[in-house]
Amino acid sequence: MSDDVRNIVLGVVAAGISAALGWIARTYLWKRKLRRKQTFFGMPENSESLLVVNRDPATAEPAVHRFDVFALLELSALIKDCGAHAQVVTQDAAHQGFGERTEFCVGGPGSNRRMVAHMAAMLPGVRVNVDPEPGPDRGAFQIGPERYRMDPGVTEYVLLARLTAGERRETRPVFLFCGQRAITNQAATRYLARNHERLARKHGSNSFVLLLKVINSQAYGPDVVELVGDVTRAAQTPLPAPAARGSHRAD
Repeated sequence: MSDDVRNIVLGVVAAGISAALGWIARTYLWKRKLRRKQTFFGMPENSESLLVVNRDPATAEPAVHRFDVFALLELSALIKDCGAHAQVVTQDAAHQGFGERTEFCVGGPGSNRRMVAHMAAMLPGVRVNVDPEPGPDRGAFQIGPERYRMDPGVTEYVLLARLTAGERRETRPVFLFCGQRAITNQAATRYLARNHERLARKHGSNSFVLLLKVINSQAYGPDVVELVGDVTRAAQTPLPAPAARGSHRAD
């Protein structure tokens, strides 16, 4: 075998080995990234999850607002990426506890009974004004001593929470998307889809409650979102009994 042929053969072999090592490294990194995602969402391969859909409070018929439908589509993509399966149930048909499978609950307490139950159990420091009458406090959040009023279409707020019950490692989390309007629910699901890796690095498998601000939704839809802050401590510290009607305290 001549030197030229030998060099060609060695070059081909080296290229093959390099390509194989590159493929192995990419596969390893992809699997590690997938495992971290599955751990954060509590959804290992072929596991079951629950999508709890609210009702549209603007209609007397059982209906889902189109922005809440978009929110469910965002969540369905996350579930599929984890290799898990989803069951969709309405807010008045989810008669079961939490912790057995990952749950995604969409909608505020005015449109979702399941959200009311979760807030009572895990967010005693949050009140949401569900008074249907127009007024400056309609839909307002009270989190600890702070109150967050909405200006529809201009400035609106939504709570994004990852909560677990108990200390068992196998307990599945509950994700809450509690917004002042339907478009803010979609904004929160989109924020989670875009930032779950950063949230997983920061919070790991611990509970957290984030307050997000949706800016100028009438022009930008659910895309422009700012993080107001981590309100976990305030949201989990019980508030005094409400002094006025029209406010919901989950207790």
